[in-house]
Amino acid sequence: MRLGVLDVGSNTVHLLVVDAHRGAHPTPMTSEKTVLRLAERIGADRRLGDDDADELVGTVAEVKQAAEQAGCEDLMAFATSAIREADNATDVLARVRDETGVDLRVLSGEQEARLTFLAARRWYGWSAGRLLLLDIGGGSLEMAIGIDEQPDLAASLPLGAGRLARTRLPQDPPSRRQVGEVREWLDEQLAPTAKRFRKIGKPDRAVATSKTFRSLARLTGSAPASAGPRVPRTLTETGLRQLLAFITRMSAADLAGLDGVSSARSHQLVSGALVAEAVMRALGVSELDICPWALREGVILRRLDHANGEDHTAMRTRLELGSFDAEPSANGSDADRGTGRQAHYGARWNR
Repeated sequence: MRLGVLDVGSNTVHLLVVDAHRGAHPTPMTSEKTVLRLAERIGADRRLGDDDADELVGTVAEVKQAAEQAGCEDLMAFATSAIREADNATDVLARVRDETGVDLRVLSGEQEARLTFLAARRWYGWSAGRLLLLDIGGGSLEMAIGIDEQPDLAASLPLGAGRLARTRLPQDPPSRRQVGEVREWLDEQLAPTAKRFRKIGKPDRAVATSKTFRSLARLTGSAPASAGPRVPRTLTETGLRQLLAFITRMSAADLAGLDGVSSARSHQLVSGALVAEAVMRALGVSELDICPWALREGVILRRLDHANGEDHTAMRTRLELGSFDAEPSANGSDADRGTGRQAHYGARWNR
């Protein structure tokens, strides 16, 4: 079965096409992304402007067409922090649905953390023991820890690399004083959540996902993307500290010239590195393994789990919003139970 996953994030709109079936390794077929930087387009009124909504609608329409041409049987579409924080998100998503036929599901930060944790657990397996997962996005930081496929604790904090670049590090490059102030502020923001995580117990393996962590690992000596996803990659506390001493003195334009850093994300590399340093310090983690699977793979895996071995036709008629929901959260809310109850935004597109 060929599946498409559409991820509308803070920085990019990303389509991943995979061949997958229950119990098998999802095989990537194609991947394409469009840089929209939606988080930066939300104004002081916390709304996405009409022109920006037009561009989002046009991009989603193009992605849907690409998914159809790639032979996708279904397109699972979701949006993360940029859309969920816009006050006019309901109107924007209604436009996307009405004009493209694509229903974008808005994931909560906790759902992001749980689905990404699932992907990391499947990648490393049960031998990883108690697993700690960290993911730095454009708008938020996701954290999860546990010994099963569903974490014992999952959290999302508004500490994304793009958000901090806009709100805490507007100077390019930042001054030494600004960097010091951001470090102190991050320690304060992370302290309550880090305390809850430390109570769970020391992780047997700490892993990280996201473009930010991959870039940081590459800049500290890990293998390039061309070496393939199965090559071990790590980010150490020592390497990150040495890297920060170097990149905090460089402009975004100069950072874009470094290996593994894209021009679209160079402006948030320093802020992302500071978040990574702070969360590793808060949790007492000295080394992170870089996991090649993340949220999109978690969505695919959860979808396949809910297929229950049915044939493709039956699955397409039955799978609704709950098809890639996470399992119950600690508070047992309906949104996290995966009951299949219909919600406002679905996860399918009409063909």
